[in-house]
Amino acid sequence: MDSERRDFLRNAGGMLAAGVLLGARAVPHVARSQSAPKARLGQIGLQLYTVRSLMDRDVEGTIAAVAAIGYKEVELAGLHDKTAKEMRAILDRHGVRARSSHSSMQDIRRNWDRTLDDAATLGQTYIVNPWIDEPERTVAGYTKAAHEMTVAAEAARKRGIGFAYHNHDFEFAPVDGRLGYDILLAESDPALVKMELDIFWIVKGGQDPQRYFAQHAGRFPMIHAKDITRDGRMVDVGKGTIDWPRIFRYAKRAGLEYTFVEHDEPPSPIADAQTSFTYLHGLTF
Repeated sequence: MDSERRDFLRNAGGMLAAGVLLGARAVPHVARSQSAPKARLGQIGLQLYTVRSLMDRDVEGTIAAVAAIGYKEVELAGLHDKTAKEMRAILDRHGVRARSSHSSMQDIRRNWDRTLDDAATLGQTYIVNPWIDEPERTVAGYTKAAHEMTVAAEAARKRGIGFAYHNHDFEFAPVDGRLGYDILLAESDPALVKMELDIFWIVKGGQDPQRYFAQHAGRFPMIHAKDITRDGRMVDVGKGTIDWPRIFRYAKRAGLEYTFVEHDEPPSPIADAQTSFTYLHGLTF
């Protein structure tokens, strides 16, 4: 999956409309009183895919560095040769909680009971599927995946664990006149299958996050925060063109619980995680 994600970053093309980059205007603005109190995010998490190269060498040292920045919540991207029990012990030692993890469709199809056992050991609130393989990106394939995720989500619910799907940009490419993301939303059970909206990738795909927040309120308990430049490059949060206060105002109305910083190819993983944390920690909206 790593090579595919890198290919997206290198090859996904084109300038995006300024309205999408700067906070699309398709959703009517809701007037806010000038005297209304400003909100803050609270806890900010880190998707550990951001620091995966460091985790491969030194799990405990990396978690310690992440905690030192101020992150008290993380989303796992694999266990890096640790058992769930060992990973939980490392996180506990540094006062960090694994709120979520990413697990593939293959895990759903072949190892779901074990995946749920690990999530329970780690104390997770959610498990997230982050990928649908290219041959399945058809109307029939998206529909099948949506139904499979609903079944998996029902099994997770019985264990007290939520389930969500994380997008890239391919879900926003038309398939027989429909968007793959819209098929997933329509064909999965909204009470069971939630969405972790990756803000960079939906903007990269030419779509409006605010419109989805407004039309599917309650389905977005998590977002991935990463920024985008005018020419479509991924950068640290606050270093690009996305109107983050506007994003969070709409996301909160849509049920946002957890915000995970992520950078797919960070030049300096810890420094980049620090930059995004500092921006979001000081953000009001």
